[in-house]
Amino acid sequence: MSDRTSAAAGASGAPGAPAGRTAVVTGAGRGIGLAVVEAFLADGFRVVAGTRERTDGLERLWKEGAGLTVVEVDLARPEAPAALVAEAVAVHGGVDVLVNNVGAVRPRPDGFLSVPDEEWEWTFTINFMAAVRATRAALPHLIASGAGRVVTVSSVNARLPDPLVIDYCAAKAALTNFCKALSKEVAPHGVRVNTVGPGPVETALWRGDGGVADTVGRARGVDPAEVARGAAAQAPTGRFTRPSEVAALVLHLAGPSAANITGADFVIDGGLVDSL
Repeated sequence: MSDRTSAAAGASGAPGAPAGRTAVVTGAGRGIGLAVVEAFLADGFRVVAGTRERTDGLERLWKEGAGLTVVEVDLARPEAPAALVAEAVAVHGGVDVLVNNVGAVRPRPDGFLSVPDEEWEWTFTINFMAAVRATRAALPHLIASGAGRVVTVSSVNARLPDPLVIDYCAAKAALTNFCKALSKEVAPHGVRVNTVGPGPVETALWRGDGGVADTVGRARGVDPAEVARGAAAQAPTGRFTRPSEVAALVLHLAGPSAANITGADFVIDGGLVDSL
């Protein structure tokens, strides 16, 4: 495919690559996705990382010879998630774990009427349909593995509607609902499907240029750092979640100790959501 290259051909054959289970991770270039890749590699997984571009973080892990294959792919394209899974199968012969992590948000400080159809379509494509398509492609291989796992990084906004990110909230609610429904269908086949719902996380999505804090700060004439501090203060713990903390939860749900957990949504938000 023209939009996909297996970066540094032979990455999967890096010296010392572990002969363990295979995980596919989407949105793997930075933030939560990169932390998930690192955690899975440390646990002995072979990891196929889908990313729009090869990042310094992935380059570092690949040079360590840790059983990493990097696939450059735009997961907003309809055919791309299946191509990513196909690459994993071609390299490793199957897929044991799918981590649906890719996602993005565009804050809407001008309100609902400022969000046209094409923006709704963009939000649902990257936050919902990319996961649907990747799961569809991976499911036959997950069933064949005998103990397949799907762990999807959703959001606390799936249950915490916020007009500032109205389309993102709707997409993440759909994503969590989809995973819950799917879990009922595939459990008899040995596949466990769960979601993780992070609150604000120390990533570029919140802290970076064009991120939530930056966009809201510019719209309101406020220092982005103050916006971030205000968001952190809403949680009883008083801080953002770290990517490594989300990754540890994802890794647990992919492992044998979570073998009878399915259809669950694990919120990791420092206590931000105060409802049961």
